[in-house]
Amino acid sequence: MIAYGTKIKSDIKFPLDLSHGTQTHYEVELSSNIPLTLKQSITCGFPLYFSHGRKVYLYSDRLFDGSEAEQPWCFEVKDVVTFYWLGGKQKIYYKLHQEGDTNLLSFWFIHILLPTYMALENMYDFFHAGAVEVDGKPIFFMAPSMGGKSTMTDYFIKQGHLLISDDKVPTFIKDDKFMAVGSHPYHRPYRKLEDLGYRVDNFTKYFKPIHAFYLMQRVKDDANITIKEINGFAKFDLLWFNHLYMYPWLKTKRLKYLSSMLNSVRVFKVAVPWDKNRLREVHNEICEHSRSQI
Repeated sequence: MIAYGTKIKSDIKFPLDLSHGTQTHYEVELSSNIPLTLKQSITCGFPLYFSHGRKVYLYSDRLFDGSEAEQPWCFEVKDVVTFYWLGGKQKIYYKLHQEGDTNLLSFWFIHILLPTYMALENMYDFFHAGAVEVDGKPIFFMAPSMGGKSTMTDYFIKQGHLLISDDKVPTFIKDDKFMAVGSHPYHRPYRKLEDLGYRVDNFTKYFKPIHAFYLMQRVKDDANITIKEINGFAKFDLLWFNHLYMYPWLKTKRLKYLSSMLNSVRVFKVAVPWDKNRLREVHNEICEHSRSQI
């Protein structure tokens, strides 16, 4: 199975239909055979956040000021599952707990753990966005919480556009171009805890250069649909706010990455009327605008 451009080998069968024909950049193995020495090496940690109704913790054996080769890591979803790995290694271990099962393991591994692991291992830079292809070119939708990102992504999918991601978009640099990587072929346009959503047949297969970012701005139902370019510090602030996994020791790298990206990728603000009956108009405006950007 493949997710985030990564071929995944596992000793457990996932109840998911993950793409097998997509381009890959990495390979990772998931195993339940946790080395005892790895478990015993974990000595410190802290609560990471509260997500999907669960408490999440991150542990290691040292102060959290970097990610080094052979550094032990532990990512715990309380009462559900704990993951372990060593820095620089492409093998992740798991242990299910009393509330854990195959469905929950699949959700937490695909939706949360893999992006976290890839960020800590400096494999990708992630953006909190929905992303689709318009005429084969990746465009990103960004919005505050409840700002229409998932709704817009869902509408584009239903119009036949290829899905890249509906939440966390992996990116990397190749030949001085910033490439978008498909996350996984599942989309969740609704709010439901610990659920990846429904499978999308039209899922991207290849890494492609990012074409443009579109920030969704909510306006009145009867307002005009406008698209304006964002420049200067406002452009940087937008992408910085939507750049995921801002661990302190990665800040310098992230700043450099974003600065380079903003020299080659344009950012636009879209005034979106808060009326689902006008989604077709918004879709058409964005498609026409995207096609006009060379």
